[in-house]
Amino acid sequence: MPELPQVHPEVTWAQRSSASDAERNYLYVNIKAADVARTDATLDIKPTSVTFTGNSKKGVKYHVSLELFAEIDPENSKVNHSDREVELVLRKKELKEEFWPRLLKTTQKIHFLKTDFDKWVDEDEQDEVNEDDYANNFGGFEGLGGEGGLSNIDFSKLGAGLGGDAGAGGEEEDDEDMPELEDAEGEQASKVQEVS
Repeated sequence: MPELPQVHPEVTWAQRSSASDAERNYLYVNIKAADVARTDATLDIKPTSVTFTGNSKKGVKYHVSLELFAEIDPENSKVNHSDREVELVLRKKELKEEFWPRLLKTTQKIHFLKTDFDKWVDEDEQDEVNEDDYANNFGGFEGLGGEGGLSNIDFSKLGAGLGGDAGAGGEEEDDEDMPELEDAEGEQASKVQEVS
């Protein structure tokens, strides 16, 4: 069998930090490796590195090795391997209020590494983030090597508009408030005639 072409998957990340609460002191790292079955992947999480290799059903071999800026606690880190990506919540080892200045030890710009703006909060605003923060809702996530799932996440807290178009008051708009299409066209036609 010929060797599959090897590519770096896109990696996105965000973080939280806490000087007193280990459960609020973590990194979100998502490895975008579509169509890689858990059985065709190898994930190695060490205190200073994360390495992922996986063969996709589309004939690509994903490989990435991340040398982390500082140490993490692999024992208290969580993994969810889905059809589209491998989601990691890596517990930072050192309790500090300050964010890591970057994910990796290297200061070079890495083309496949991007900030996850959906999960990012500024360092001075992280205490305002809801206590039901994403990382602590990984009820179905397991420790390394276990079965994954997202069964305990309340997706309504992850972003507006996922389950309908909620207005500022939190209520969905009522269809009765919408004018009939015919009426709107008729009004528009009469306004055009008045202007002419």
